Amino acid sequence: MISAGDLRKGTTFELDGQVFTVVEFLHVKPGKGAAFVRTKLKNVISGGVVEKTFNPTEKLQEAVIERKEMQYLYSDGELYYFMDQQTFEQIPLNYEQVENAIKFLKENMFAVIKFYKNEAFSVEAPNFVELQIVETEPGAKGNTATNVMKPAKLETGANVQVPLFVNEGQVIRVDTRTGEYMERV
Repeated sequence: MISAGDLRKGTTFELDGQVFTVVEFLHVKPGKGAAFVRTKLKNVISGGVVEKTFNPTEKLQEAVIERKEMQYLYSDGELYYFMDQQTFEQIPLNYEQVENAIKFLKENMFAVIKFYKNEAFSVEAPNFVELQIVETEPGAKGNTATNVMKPAKLETGANVQVPLFVNEGQVIRVDTRTGEYMERV
């Protein structure tokens, strides 16, 4: 059990049968009345964000989120299969669980799977991935001085904005947290 007065950014806990992580918090001590803790909480399963106020002495049940690095194997169209590198156990995940990461994952790449009570609920791609451009307009010579961007389709199906001098067939580094082009490789 943790008290609401000890909440910090990133703390996970159970509340009303749901699991939340603290996105923002503020300890408020008004001149009149009792102190309180104002928080912005994100539901780790659904992704919804709520604001809630707690009494600092209120007790909350701490939730343990387990993170495992697993290898993405393949997709059969409906499910996405990941393998644990220690036990070689394969787990199938549906699109809602892999939605944010799958557009940056190629087969045999590693990703972090988050578990709560031994149930996988989300997938995180590596922060940076190197992917090949399969479709983009040809770059015009001399257009390297300005910061003009053009759309490009990557080998995983993701669409990113790239500078005009980047061409089809080149490999680029992408930041998966923002979906932005970083550099050519």
